[in-house]
Amino acid sequence: MVFAVLLTACTPQIPSPAPEQGGMPAGFPESYYRQIEMRGEKVLRVDPHQSLLAIEVHRAGVLARLGHEHVVASHHVQGYVALKEGRSDLYIALDQLTVDEPELRAEAKFDTQPSPEAIEGTRRNMQEKVLESQRFPFALIHIAHADAERSMLRMSLTLHGMTREWEIPVQMEILPDRIVVSGRMAFNQTDFGIVPFSVLGGALQVQDRLDLRFRILARSD
Repeated sequence: MVFAVLLTACTPQIPSPAPEQGGMPAGFPESYYRQIEMRGEKVLRVDPHQSLLAIEVHRAGVLARLGHEHVVASHHVQGYVALKEGRSDLYIALDQLTVDEPELRAEAKFDTQPSPEAIEGTRRNMQEKVLESQRFPFALIHIAHADAERSMLRMSLTLHGMTREWEIPVQMEILPDRIVVSGRMAFNQTDFGIVPFSVLGGALQVQDRLDLRFRILARSD
């Protein structure tokens, strides 16, 4: 159960961009950032090694004590930030998501520890049955407006063929050669037309709500 948890059923879907050579989604607006960079405007690139996106998935139901919470994470966030425009486009390759890294479970203060076999089963189900990552290989994040004075972002997330938008508070650290943006948000699986995973007639299930936290660092080349 996982991001897995995260997505278990869906309504009619828009096909996700297929990967191009080099692992970038087809249609990703890289050319937009190249063009404004050629005009002399500053473009920052996300450093995946210094960035993290993590989703905490919680158990529910009368038999919840028999299950586990999970942390699904990406250390491979990639994309661009255009500071003057207040715009950013990011993408995450879903087949590179990790499940239940011990340090991330500790940060989440989860009090159970799945076995290695359970973690592998969770990851396999997430990829094959929930995310269908062969068909929908990427999650896409678009920041249409960043207000540094109010520390707010207007963000849209495209996942499993559906897009939703929020305005969320963040912490921003803007330096001459980099920007660090961190924050938290919550959303429901049903926001994306998904029925939360459950077994035993709902006695053991996953909460609809998912908690997402992130820290994105983008820097000049």
